[in-house]
Amino acid sequence: MLAPLALAQFICSFAGSNMNVMINDISHDLDTTVQGVQVAITVFLLVMAALMIPGGKATDLFGRKRCFLVGLVVYGIGALLSAAAPGLGVLILGNSILEGVGTALLIPPVYILTTLLFTDLTSRARAFGVIMAAGGVGAAAGPLIGGLITSAISWRAAFAFQALVIALIIALSRTITDPLSPDPDRHFDVRGAVLSAGGLVLVVMGILAADNNLGLMLGLLAAGLLVLAWFVHWIRSEERAGREPLLSTSLFRDRTSNLGLVTQNAQWLLLMGTSFTVATYLQVVRGYDAIETGVIFTAATLGVLASSLAAERLAKRLPQRTLIITGFALAIVGIAVLLALVAGTPNPWAFAPGLLLIGLGLGVMLTPSVNVVQSAFPEDQQGEISGLSRSVSNLGSTFGTAIAGTILVANLTQNAYAAAMATLAFGALAGLITATRLPRTATDGQTPANPPPRPPAAG
Repeated sequence: MLAPLALAQFICSFAGSNMNVMINDISHDLDTTVQGVQVAITVFLLVMAALMIPGGKATDLFGRKRCFLVGLVVYGIGALLSAAAPGLGVLILGNSILEGVGTALLIPPVYILTTLLFTDLTSRARAFGVIMAAGGVGAAAGPLIGGLITSAISWRAAFAFQALVIALIIALSRTITDPLSPDPDRHFDVRGAVLSAGGLVLVVMGILAADNNLGLMLGLLAAGLLVLAWFVHWIRSEERAGREPLLSTSLFRDRTSNLGLVTQNAQWLLLMGTSFTVATYLQVVRGYDAIETGVIFTAATLGVLASSLAAERLAKRLPQRTLIITGFALAIVGIAVLLALVAGTPNPWAFAPGLLLIGLGLGVMLTPSVNVVQSAFPEDQQGEISGLSRSVSNLGSTFGTAIAGTILVANLTQNAYAAAMATLAFGALAGLITATRLPRTATDGQTPANPPPRPPAAG
């Protein structure tokens, strides 16, 4: 049952980073610009982040396996449409919109089913270790695999590859069982879904507008924050009225979970921001092709894979808090090494040591952060917390690509590259400081919350 869940996380993470090595190829083939490709990548990540919370809630109404399969089908259609895209608009429709919607439907069930099916700490840590390793490797190896396919065939074949993996996942999904019955009578907060998605979209659009219009950026950011404040007011009023809101405010009353969510956001900001920044610099500034760019990322892929696969053994020996702190520390050192070595030599392998350290750091802390959050809540809240957790993580990916990308496309020079990486280092530092505030012994790895399951709903 774990294989299709891990493959699903792999392909969605792969989709978020593999386009980074296709920037030149796509822009030339579709007669667009680096900014245009950046928009396509960012919109994909944004759609995921904006719809992940409603997607998690939908699993309670329609069932986790059903949402998983529907998401796979929507994603597959988007991948095929992207492979045949005649222009940037169709690419955005297929990759950014359909693949983004499909991901928002299929990813929450991955984490809900894992939490429900693996009930003790050891098996759950192992399962999340496999899934997060698949996600981390998908994001880190996306440039390498995408580069190989693009150089050997075409960037369009990379989307056909995604469609083939989706077909394989659908075939493997026959082994999945849903422990809980769907409850179609549960209330779905439509206004809350619109407000949360709208607020996130406005905030990210504001970041993207920074390199063109400072006034527009401030206006969009302010509007986004106002809409998000309206969302918070709305869910509180729904609870006071006795109705079920899109998100229960009780999700934000667990201090450990709140801190874990912040670390998740910082981790994916660092991972996707680094991938976009380095890939863009290598192709646009140094003129490397897709395969050369992908090969350089092998160091990060090996780092993520090695430390993620060791997650189970590490979780037995060390507190989750220690692993998260160590991961951020390694990543910050990795960025410093990356900047120092690249500035001192034109050799492309100067990127390898820093990327390796960043990959090792990310692999060490991805699984503990997820386990901290998921294990803090009972089964009847897994739909909500899974949607919130994935939304926060994907929002981090969106911020990483949008912020670093905005700095780069504004001025593609050595200084812009250093500025983008320094910004990502600041985000990693914020994650490190947050991790130090996690409790030493709580639901973050020693005594996961696992109360008796609620009775299955009728129907």
